[in-house]
Amino acid sequence: MTLTELKYIVAVARAKHFGHAAEACYVAQPTLSVAIKKLEDELGVVLFERGGAEISVTPLGAQIVAQAERVLEQTAAIKELAKQNKDPLAGPLRLGVIYTIGPYLLPPLVKGMIDKVPQMPLILQENFTVKLLEMLRQGELDAAIMALPLPEHGMAMQVLYDEPFVVAMPTLHPWTKRKSIPADDLKTENMLLLGNGHCFRDQVLEVCPEMARFSAPGNGMQRTFEGSSLETIRHMVASGIGLTVLPRASVPDMDTKEGMLQFRPFDEPAPSRRVVIVWRKSFTRKAAIDAVCDVVASCNLPGITTLCADE
Repeated sequence: MTLTELKYIVAVARAKHFGHAAEACYVAQPTLSVAIKKLEDELGVVLFERGGAEISVTPLGAQIVAQAERVLEQTAAIKELAKQNKDPLAGPLRLGVIYTIGPYLLPPLVKGMIDKVPQMPLILQENFTVKLLEMLRQGELDAAIMALPLPEHGMAMQVLYDEPFVVAMPTLHPWTKRKSIPADDLKTENMLLLGNGHCFRDQVLEVCPEMARFSAPGNGMQRTFEGSSLETIRHMVASGIGLTVLPRASVPDMDTKEGMLQFRPFDEPAPSRRVVIVWRKSFTRKAAIDAVCDVVASCNLPGITTLCADE
């Protein structure tokens, strides 16, 4: 039994496809398949049901894959211990960021990290929350920046900042005459939201009860449109299709009078999200996490409230 074989079975369990798992491991599919068959023969068990287009994990295979994940995590911890003995701030940090934070936080964060810890370049990965947590568990990332609420994760976590939401509307919309918008009024409008899978969609529905209550088809809101990214949705709003809710950091100037969009805050208490950084408890380069937190606190993102507390 080798660590490489354990890596292969974890990859197949995740991808549920031998070809996709081989691509993720940067090996040819026959190489991966032969290695997994060798491991199954050695253990005397079947790890995967190979019928049909999608591979499924056997009940015993699921237990073995879970143990393999723990072994790989501990292996990564051994490597991190060796690095920490040298310098916890030396060498790259693999940092994940969710899609609705990355475009606004990464430019000042990368610049700040270069200024503060040039010996620790960031290897960045944008993805969905669930995928980033999975990559953390597998040791493919060192830390990830995302927003609460999170599914059960068992990770260490530190709060970074609170970020209010704002309403974006076309320049000619009658609400531009208002100073703020009651959340309840959104149910009378055509709303544009991110598609399923984006955590910001869930966060908006979580903190705006009116939207959650009336988002079901035929139950209140006139219509709901979906977009693939916040920037795409901004263009749709500008074209006059409807309104949307944006994170405050994505709006550099709330008082802009130019362009095709206008922005207004919500009535108090304004809905918001809490942004955190998470990492494996076995990750030993805590000084690297602290460096990221310090730089995030100095990024001066518009409208956010910087926090710093272990949870």
